[in-house]
Amino acid sequence: MIYIISGTSRSGKTLIAKKIMEQEGIPYLSLDWLVMGFTNGIPGYGIHDKLWPNEIAERFWDFLKAMCENMIWTEIDYIIEGEAVLPELIDELLKKHPDRIKVCFVGYTNVNLSKKVKDVYQYSKGENDWLTNEPNDYVESHISNMIEYSKKIKKACEKHGIRYFDTSENFMQVLESAIECLLKKE
Repeated sequence: MIYIISGTSRSGKTLIAKKIMEQEGIPYLSLDWLVMGFTNGIPGYGIHDKLWPNEIAERFWDFLKAMCENMIWTEIDYIIEGEAVLPELIDELLKKHPDRIKVCFVGYTNVNLSKKVKDVYQYSKGENDWLTNEPNDYVESHISNMIEYSKKIKKACEKHGIRYFDTSENFMQVLESAIECLLKKE
């Protein structure tokens, strides 16, 4: 089974992936690592970390789709986590391999901006956290943009019948619900 966890920055994608990895022993791959590989290793491909998540997803899709199809073909269980996926793109793989792929998106459409900014600083990954090394107004702008992006992702998920989990409130409980949904035997 391939588990794909996507959505907006700071919505809990990595926490979901790590929890499933620990609980089920399934390895995970962060798409951020691949994007940084393109950014720093092969910049000529035009995939870099300064693009909007939807732009990265669109440019990255052919590569990611081929990678997922190979993992499905070789029957490797894996968790893939990151922003670089769109509901309208992953829908194709879901329809083609409904018994080999599970997907959910995570975002925050109705979060209190100042509380979310505070949470970003409080729960940061320390000095290696790319966002909290930026000035406060940059963090506020980023979170504000991600609220709007969450709304677009949620709407696309509804259109394609893909599960969307909103972490605006009850953050950890919502993440637990996403994990339960992904691991549910059907």
